[in-house]
Amino acid sequence: MLDFGYVESVGSGIAIVKGLLNVRSGELVFFYPNNVYGLTLTLANERVGIVLCCDESKVSENDIVSRTGTRMSVIVGYELLGTVVNPLGFQLGGDIKLKNLNLKKAPITPKIPGIIDRQPVYEPLSTGLTIVDSLVPIGRGQRELIIGDRQTGKTSIAIDTILNQKNVICVYVSIGQKCSAVAQLYFKLKALNRINNTIIISSTASDPAPLIFSSLYWLYYR
Repeated sequence: MLDFGYVESVGSGIAIVKGLLNVRSGELVFFYPNNVYGLTLTLANERVGIVLCCDESKVSENDIVSRTGTRMSVIVGYELLGTVVNPLGFQLGGDIKLKNLNLKKAPITPKIPGIIDRQPVYEPLSTGLTIVDSLVPIGRGQRELIIGDRQTGKTSIAIDTILNQKNVICVYVSIGQKCSAVAQLYFKLKALNRINNTIIISSTASDPAPLIFSSLYWLYYR
């Protein structure tokens, strides 16, 4: 019974589970009978705090919880190009069906190489915006933060940059936006023939906290 436990209480998107004595921090666990996932974050002597990756109403007291033995991960591969997925890799939209594809999985918190081990930034990346390319030259592989107040065009700069790329893989991470806004972006990229080299990661404001939390890893570690 070391790999199983039961829900003792549920509240505010967190389930307190008794048992799971061998569970690790950051490990995905599985809730029966509604077949939903949770992320282990708090470890105590007899109880475990698990953040739910689903609506709280789908988990009740005395539900059985089992270990998966894996940390939170996402599917990766060129097959994701042209699709819309959530942070865990479940497909939300796109013309390509991912169900029958043999995709690899990668942890959302991979080991980051040191500065010395990284490839130097030597190839320019043009955004297509003259003022940006002339004042702030950007190299491919370089991180550049766009800071500004609301409604000042930050998202427009990012989308215009994607539209001006042809042989560069682009990952657009949408956090807290409406589903309709993500759908509009998808069809805009599709109409301009830029969806085939773009992946859209979407977590809306109505999604559970762990999904929004894992979206941030797409920004920092990809």
